[in-house]
Amino acid sequence: MRYVGEPAFVLHARPWRETSLLVEVLSADHGRIGLVARGVSGPKKHVLRAALQPLQSIRFDAVQKGELAQLAVAEAVDAAPLLQGDAALAAFYVNELCLRLAPRHVPQPELHAAYAQVRKRLRAGEPLAWTLRRFERDLLEALGVGLVFEVDGDGGDIDPAARYRLDPEQGPRRLLGERSGERSATATGRALLALAAGAAPENEDLASLRLPLRAVLLHHLGGRGLKSWDMLGELGRLGAPRPPAAA
Repeated sequence: MRYVGEPAFVLHARPWRETSLLVEVLSADHGRIGLVARGVSGPKKHVLRAALQPLQSIRFDAVQKGELAQLAVAEAVDAAPLLQGDAALAAFYVNELCLRLAPRHVPQPELHAAYAQVRKRLRAGEPLAWTLRRFERDLLEALGVGLVFEVDGDGGDIDPAARYRLDPEQGPRRLLGERSGERSATATGRALLALAAGAAPENEDLASLRLPLRAVLLHHLGGRGLKSWDMLGELGRLGAPRPPAAA
């Protein structure tokens, strides 16, 4: 199979052998594609190397041979967002989710669009916690395993004042009694309704979405967590108000 002028986002790139790169990209028409970029370490290849950095929007030509495609040409469509600190860690998390959950060679136009949106929000410096929760919602929906957040697993309306755990298969399940430690793994009804509507909830409600959504993602990851979860420890701190510096 031949790709010509294929639009994609770069998810990951790592050195391979002495002069080449192994690159993972997310395209709209063909999903996740693995590319072999040969001979990119020379001094005349800096433009190509720059185009193959994570978060970069590119168009590329390649020929599919087996599992990996042989890259012929790649050019940047725009400048990748220049992110630092928590925003850079958030981008790493977004890319890792796509790498782990997006299948190879399966059209993913909705996920491609969701990636473009989260990339835009990261560039604009929008609040990180809310940016990530929306992307998690959109990713699950794009992969065909999304949840309905307006009603519970029994078909009843979500109660804004109640708390819910998220069942990966059945959706929100109301918390009827609180066992030790169970409350922290549940989302408020207000948060679920806000997520469904795309309206940013209050900070406390927003924070309640992190662990329930993580549980759903972990289910679809086959129970094997993400490196970014280990790196960040508390991913929910992204976008949260920082405590004052110690005196």
